[in-house]
Amino acid sequence: MKGRVFVIGLGLIGGSLALCIKKEHEDATIVGFDINSEQARLAKMLGVIDEIAEDIQSGAIDANLIIISAPVNETEEIIKFLAGLPLHPEVIVTDTGSTKSKIVGSAKSLKERGITFIGGHPMAGSHKSGVSAAKEILFENAFYLLTPKEHIEDSKVKILKSWLIGTKAKFLTITPENHDYLTGIVSHFPHIIAASIVRQTEKLAEAESLIPRLAAGGFRDITRIASSSPKMWKDILLHNREILIELLNQWQDEMNDVKMLLEDENSSAIYDYFHQAKQFRDGLPQKDKGAIPAFYDLFVDVPDYPGVVSEITGYLAKEEISITNIRILETREDINGVLVISFQTEEDRQKAEQCIGSYSSYATSIGS
Repeated sequence: MKGRVFVIGLGLIGGSLALCIKKEHEDATIVGFDINSEQARLAKMLGVIDEIAEDIQSGAIDANLIIISAPVNETEEIIKFLAGLPLHPEVIVTDTGSTKSKIVGSAKSLKERGITFIGGHPMAGSHKSGVSAAKEILFENAFYLLTPKEHIEDSKVKILKSWLIGTKAKFLTITPENHDYLTGIVSHFPHIIAASIVRQTEKLAEAESLIPRLAAGGFRDITRIASSSPKMWKDILLHNREILIELLNQWQDEMNDVKMLLEDENSSAIYDYFHQAKQFRDGLPQKDKGAIPAFYDLFVDVPDYPGVVSEITGYLAKEEISITNIRILETREDINGVLVISFQTEEDRQKAEQCIGSYSSYATSIGS
């Protein structure tokens, strides 16, 4: 496809979308703007964009596609600003925000001008941020939710999908309200729970100094999402407050039920509680990308001697396999430790497993 694509916000998501469009549509011109001018210059230097816009107005006026990749509060303000500009009559405006009802509602100002707005949410991410972390494969096989209002023609949605075909994402079209309910359950609510577990542990650690040391390993894994941006999650929670209040009320009822099981010492019911949770959790898709970015972990049984970590990473470097994180789960003298290596994709994890198997006799296994 030919035309001008204007990306507002050149972080991980905006930069990755720019790369996907640039690769698939070689005749398109990718223009970028970021409030941080250094990010914009870096994006141009890395070849993520073709041109830098001095401001939103200069980049938006002649654009055929405008992608707003900014925090949800800023996205609302940008939409209102765009509504006052003499945009191309056939332009499609979309966003990448984690909430949709309020954002799509704010696009009423664009509708009144006859401008097409289609809410979007690519459900992918990384532990890294910024345009330097952008990559073409970020959205591959990830769900990409589109939330057009009823008045949006199907042909416009098809055009947007054509622009975004290079993401190789799985597109789903749902209502903004349904989006916020679903993502509230599988993304926003878990972030609250993870943060609350960490907060409670922090308070208890004031009286027990061993807690921080014992909270390494598995505790860090199950609360990983509590390390997300506080500002971003403040805005997301306020945008989706009604649904999250409902979910928190349900959670309180759930915890009261568990409390009663403990008070009654109901052994069989406690067993059933964990058994049902295990069955549902074990039945979830293992290879699909979901609402919370996953790390693909490989566990390697290694002997505890100096240089073993360098040995393993040397094998991976030789095969040009990138890792996102590495840590030792357990090491004690004279027994094997467990090296946990995280990868960005399932493909990288499979390659690493084959690589380590070909260079060494160390046993490997994957997380579940």
